[in-house]
Amino acid sequence: MHKIFALMLALVGLLTIAPASAQLYDVRASEVNYDRKARAALKVQVDGKASDVREFFQDWMKKNYNVKFKNGGLLGLSKSEALVARQIPANSISGKLVDLYATVVAPSDSTSEVAVFGGFDDNTFFDPDKTATEYNAMRVMAQTFATAARLKAYRDQIAEAEKGVKTAEKEKEKLEKNRVYLQNNTTSNLAKIEELLKKNADNLQQIRSDSVSLIKNGQVLDLNRIQLQRRRDRLSALDRKN
Repeated sequence: MHKIFALMLALVGLLTIAPASAQLYDVRASEVNYDRKARAALKVQVDGKASDVREFFQDWMKKNYNVKFKNGGLLGLSKSEALVARQIPANSISGKLVDLYATVVAPSDSTSEVAVFGGFDDNTFFDPDKTATEYNAMRVMAQTFATAARLKAYRDQIAEAEKGVKTAEKEKEKLEKNRVYLQNNTTSNLAKIEELLKKNADNLQQIRSDSVSLIKNGQVLDLNRIQLQRRRDRLSALDRKN
């Protein structure tokens, strides 16, 4: 019972939050405070916990740009806490060696904000005016990451929804078996002597309780299936675009 109610609340929460996520995955120009100075950066918010997004971002950069960041420690905006890759070849940004930096913070428990910035050295950081080519190349990088992060989030959400469907189906099977058993037990008890009347009454009460739970379980299962289909449709639409 408690598990079913909790699952229903979680599903309703996800469906309620979904429309507000339209602002996610849009790269925007911004700034970060690094080494006691404001640096031009590209920021994008994505679904997921900061620790998971941080790990995915590093793996994605290594796989797609052959950029291996050094962990700077805890999340934040100080120099020691940013992800750093110094004097690396990044042909997609510049023919020269560059420094790349990134921070990952958590605006909420379920979203993360990735900030990407860089420069040629400690004295020359990319900005939209003086190094427009390199800055715009970083924007493309950030937007490409955002697309990959969106696909990952949808796949993770689909996996979570599939898990929810399986859990609800198992609970439904359990409740159905228990209901049938109690019905059969009640039918048998009705043929017995007077001393079993109390047992029959208890069984009937349990049947009513399980029937209510079965109805609620059916609602949860329907919500899970609807959510799963929506997420599959979103993923299919994104796959067609890409």
